[in-house]
Amino acid sequence: MDQFDTLKLSNQLCFPLYVVAKEIVRKYKPYLDKLDLTYTQYITMMVLWEDKSLNVKEIGKRLYLDSGTLTPLLKQLEYKGYVTRVRNKQDERNLIVEVTNKGLKLKDKAQTIPIQMAKCLNLDQQESLNLYKLLYKLLDKLND
Repeated sequence: MDQFDTLKLSNQLCFPLYVVAKEIVRKYKPYLDKLDLTYTQYITMMVLWEDKSLNVKEIGKRLYLDSGTLTPLLKQLEYKGYVTRVRNKQDERNLIVEVTNKGLKLKDKAQTIPIQMAKCLNLDQQESLNLYKLLYKLLDKLND
């Protein structure tokens, strides 16, 4: 690739990453619609299913989302009854998000989504593992 090709779309690494991310989220949509969740709400619930209770800052850190994105998302999840948001009694600035029983029941309904998505992607186990490792390596380098 010479200097005159640097702005050619097909030479950009960011473009296929962008398109793949967009298309994968689109593939999730029919499964998530059945749960009345957006993709961002889904990954938020995944974090809360793991830990049951986290402060907003930790959720944002794990999902690479800022509080401006998280606040309305968490309010919507609370409105749906999947989480509660309470101020930490020791530090009022700290907002704790806890998954509710209704939110835990939602996990049971979501169990098949990763399996269905794996079928959509049609990668073998080694290809999936290689892609996973490479994406996290790139993510680590971007966050150094």
